[in-house]
Amino acid sequence: MQCPRCLPQAGTSWSRIQGSKLGGREITRMLLSPSSAPGARSSFILGRMLHPAGSLCFEMSPLRSVARYQGGFQESASQPSSTGPRQMALRNVASSDAIQKHRKSLSDWFSHQPNEERQFGPSFSLDTIHVDPVIRESSLEEILKPSPDLTILNQLQSPCSQTIGLQNLFDADACGQQVKNVVLYGTVGTGKSTLIKKMVVDWCHGRLPRFELVIPFSCEDLSQGNVPISLRRLITKKYLHLKEVVPLLGSAHLNVLVILNGMERLNLDFRLSGTELCCDPNEAVPPSAIVVNLLRKYLLPEASIIVTTRPSAVRRIPSKYVGRYAEICGFSNTNLQKQYFQMRLSQPGCDGSGSSSNSDERDNLVEMLSRNLERHNQIAAACFLPSYCWLVCTTLHFLYFTKLVPPRQTLTGIYTSFLRLNFSGEILDSTDPTNVSMMKYVAKTVGKLAHEGVVSRRTCFSDEDLQKCFEVEMKTEGELNLLNVFRTDVFRFFLTPCVQPGKEHTFVFTIPAMQEYLAALYVVLGEKKTLAQRVGKEVSEVIGKVSEDVTLVLGIVSKVLPLRILPLLFGLLKMFPRFFNRLSGKDRDTIAHTMAVEMFKEEDYFNDDVLDQINSSILGVEGPLHHPDEAPEDEVFELFPIFMGGLLSRRNRALLEQLGCSIKNLAAFEIANAMKKTMIRNSRKWLPPSELMDYLVFLHEFQNERFTAEAIRSLRAINLSSIKMTPLKCSILASVMGTISHEVEELNLSSCHLDVNSLRTLFPVLLRCQKLHLQLNSLGPEACREIRDLLLHNKCVVSTLRLSDNPVTEQGAKYLAEAIAGNRSLTHLSLLHTSLGNQGVEVITQHLAQNQHLKELDVGYNSVTDEAALGLVEVAKRHATLKEVHLYFNDISEEGKRALHALRRDRDGVQVLVFLTVGTDVSDYWAFILSVVKKNLPNWDRERVQQHLRLLLQDLECSRRQTGNPWKKAKFLRVENEVKKMLVKIQQGTL
Repeated sequence: MQCPRCLPQAGTSWSRIQGSKLGGREITRMLLSPSSAPGARSSFILGRMLHPAGSLCFEMSPLRSVARYQGGFQESASQPSSTGPRQMALRNVASSDAIQKHRKSLSDWFSHQPNEERQFGPSFSLDTIHVDPVIRESSLEEILKPSPDLTILNQLQSPCSQTIGLQNLFDADACGQQVKNVVLYGTVGTGKSTLIKKMVVDWCHGRLPRFELVIPFSCEDLSQGNVPISLRRLITKKYLHLKEVVPLLGSAHLNVLVILNGMERLNLDFRLSGTELCCDPNEAVPPSAIVVNLLRKYLLPEASIIVTTRPSAVRRIPSKYVGRYAEICGFSNTNLQKQYFQMRLSQPGCDGSGSSSNSDERDNLVEMLSRNLERHNQIAAACFLPSYCWLVCTTLHFLYFTKLVPPRQTLTGIYTSFLRLNFSGEILDSTDPTNVSMMKYVAKTVGKLAHEGVVSRRTCFSDEDLQKCFEVEMKTEGELNLLNVFRTDVFRFFLTPCVQPGKEHTFVFTIPAMQEYLAALYVVLGEKKTLAQRVGKEVSEVIGKVSEDVTLVLGIVSKVLPLRILPLLFGLLKMFPRFFNRLSGKDRDTIAHTMAVEMFKEEDYFNDDVLDQINSSILGVEGPLHHPDEAPEDEVFELFPIFMGGLLSRRNRALLEQLGCSIKNLAAFEIANAMKKTMIRNSRKWLPPSELMDYLVFLHEFQNERFTAEAIRSLRAINLSSIKMTPLKCSILASVMGTISHEVEELNLSSCHLDVNSLRTLFPVLLRCQKLHLQLNSLGPEACREIRDLLLHNKCVVSTLRLSDNPVTEQGAKYLAEAIAGNRSLTHLSLLHTSLGNQGVEVITQHLAQNQHLKELDVGYNSVTDEAALGLVEVAKRHATLKEVHLYFNDISEEGKRALHALRRDRDGVQVLVFLTVGTDVSDYWAFILSVVKKNLPNWDRERVQQHLRLLLQDLECSRRQTGNPWKKAKFLRVENEVKKMLVKIQQGTL
């Protein structure tokens, strides 16, 4: 079976081809010999001499057909060609100054990275870090009728057949003919533009020796004007350095590669009636005509051409002009995905520190991500597209390496930038006269599907669901054509088959958060309208346009005919648009109400915060997976209102404007005003820590300082206990709290995984907190140094500081002692279970006399013995304000107990809490001491706690025997029972 390229072309007679083969071989060799053909133009002149003018009406003359095979013919010729001065000049073109300048200019241009890429560190560059996607050799038949087996899941599980490397795209085809035109196609997000950039950069650095010259064109740029221009003028206009090289184009000794990126932006017409033949590079024709004749091989026949396009536009080029079809399949195996993540996340300086100090954390991220990919999770199907690999890396970078205050990025900004990188300036179909923005179309259709899923709390969608959202409003041929283009080019970018067992025939959003983002975009753009609202808007626009014309006419008539009814007509014409504007204001109230209601849903109160949810969706959840037969948990959509707020920020609205999705300043202002009452009123209610963290994230995403300041003023106490305060969350808290300057009554950051860097980030916030809870963290001596600086600051207002269950140690006690001596605001200090030891308590005792404000000091459970305890109590007795010292659960002997038993507040001025008894009575603090034990038991040594509880029990029994008062005996028995119950529960492991 013959290769299609070997068959006769349209417009060529069999007799003429036969004559050229049998009797014209010498003539052909003479015409194609370098010695007799100094340039392409001379070959064209000889062709005009051999054939009558009428023969040029064919698209491909016999001479042109032979010239097309010129390169392959010369390579197989046995006779050496002569080397004249002009050929020597041609051979030196590749090393000329002009081409070297061109290389440098292209390298500088294509090495410029967008702002979104600069976050990966100063050493990141496309030249050194790039993973080539899988490229599969294809055919027009496969494009027109794709195989049902080529689903994302099948491509992930089986190796891609007929793969071809980027450097082999111009290798000879199956029939041995040299390939000159290559069409490289792929859906949105597969990496076409990035691959072309890498190809150009490789040539600039000498890694593509096959071509002496590369000339890249952006079809989006070419589509901007229809002014006729010659090919030579076009090249020198784009690349001034090639002015000396342009006259030599078309020579057989200069291997030229022309790149046409984004061909779908051009309306190409290959009919002779639509685009005339042109082989003169000096003739001015429209840019689309230049592209057509380049692909016809009628212009620069010796040049190699690579065209990138979306699948829907591939058929615009007749197959006879295409030597090879190649499809970009993305990262169709997880090894490529892992390689991409390894390069991106392990890049030095990726963490923003400029050093490799956090390399372990980066390696841990890559390892967790790799394990999640190996599970054939939904994220593996998402990362089939390189664009989503970028989104995953950018999100992880935001979650783990954000340390600046305020953070440079927002989560909404990441998703908006992601869509801008993929859809900026993209028109869904350039042949459609409406020129609808691709992102606008996505917001109206996919956004509707996403919103319906959020409302019904669903993430899986059937074919019927898709038909309802995409096909129900199809009315015209143009709308149906747009839908077909969307299905071919864009559908897989947002929706992918579900990989969960039993749900293979349903679709899910490629990234879960993308559903909430598009649903938010759908609402904020005002696409969520009833039928009456849509009809009203259309009628209002029509009446508004008509009223302008009618008003002008009536104004002229009124000058001639003084009719009293004319003012009434004016009012009626303008009434309906004004009335509709009021209704649109109600729509903005509805948007604000939706945002507030979704933000404070009580059923979501005890979920993880949204940042942890995003992290889990990417890295997976460590531990046993749910059994398939178990009922799935309810879907959570807490990012939906946060994205709604983020889309209203000024920066995101500017990015959306580039995508064709406009949100006016007035609309954003009115939504913010309408949202204040409901949002701030709901925030005053008690919120669980995770929900409060979500609220802070919302305020950060909203990027409205005035609104944030009013919202934060209503929060008197901030409880974030048990929230894992990552560097990002600390930055968000510091940024949001930085919008106000007033004091905060209470800030609870207990059990939040804080460290010294967290304290440095939160330093301005901590200064303004009256009650500060920092217990159950990992605050060691270095952190105590920061706390010392905090307490010695002249603007510090901290009155209560709880540092219990932190590894303060003796070294940290030295810093705290300095703080105690110089602080003027602290009244209550808890150092319970902080590993102070005798030395640490003695250091604090030495500096305690210099303090004049402390009222309560807790140094319980610190292995303190008699000497240090009694020394502290002696200083406390002489202290002006200190009234309570906590010394329970320390290693105090019987003699020390007796000495401490004898103390009385009314006589000695200080109350020492050591036991549950005070002489022959129960201590007023017995419930407090036992509650402290219950609260801290998970972090304390259970054996040691049991020993102390037994000692307390013995002391209770001894005191009960010494008293004769029946009421006191009853109180002793009650406390003894509580201690015994606690001991039993500890032994059984139920407490």
